[in-house]
Amino acid sequence: PPVMLVELLFQAACVSLFLSSGQGRVYPARKKPASFAVERRRVGPHVCFPGSGSGCCPGWMLSPGSGKCTLPLCSFGCGGGSCIAPNLCMCPDGEQGITCPEPPGTCGEYGCDLSCNHGGCQEVARVCPIGFSMAETANGVRCTDIDECQSTACEGTCVNTEGGFACECGAGWELSADRRSCRDTDECQATPCQHRCENSVGSYRCSCRPGYHLHGNRHSCV
Repeated sequence: PPVMLVELLFQAACVSLFLSSGQGRVYPARKKPASFAVERRRVGPHVCFPGSGSGCCPGWMLSPGSGKCTLPLCSFGCGGGSCIAPNLCMCPDGEQGITCPEPPGTCGEYGCDLSCNHGGCQEVARVCPIGFSMAETANGVRCTDIDECQSTACEGTCVNTEGGFACECGAGWELSADRRSCRDTDECQATPCQHRCENSVGSYRCSCRPGYHLHGNRHSCV
């Protein structure tokens, strides 16, 4: 019995010590400033601000090491080369391009994907990006730009671009919401005249109030 009493007293002392050292102690949490995350996203090169947010510009992504937008993206892959700028590869042979040619194979420069189903696999040629068509050349199968202006109707001038096209309108006209047709620009909204402005198709005309005449610059009133 004396031994048991000693053990009980020892356990009680331990519990009392634990409670007295742990109770009532508050560990304040370190709170980061609310603007910390936002400020960090806006630091470094190649940062764009669409709307009210912020992020890497198109063609760039965050570098894991620095957390800054310094890692270029090559949408078509660089094969055995390295991506040195958005959609620009440095190839092993020293050439630069949107991608690097792979060793000759059945699928051309974009290599092969494996399509597997029911336990069997077969090689399938990769397709070209939108705005490009696959063509056989002296150097093998290549993806070449499609000239959309051959089949696209622009009310103004059609300008072919790599992977797409753009419609442009002449002076005094602006592109409509459909990005193909042109509409008259109301120059009078920019208040180019000192007194009165009359819009016309493709142009405008200034006039003055009674008691004034139009200056030689065709905009001011004297």
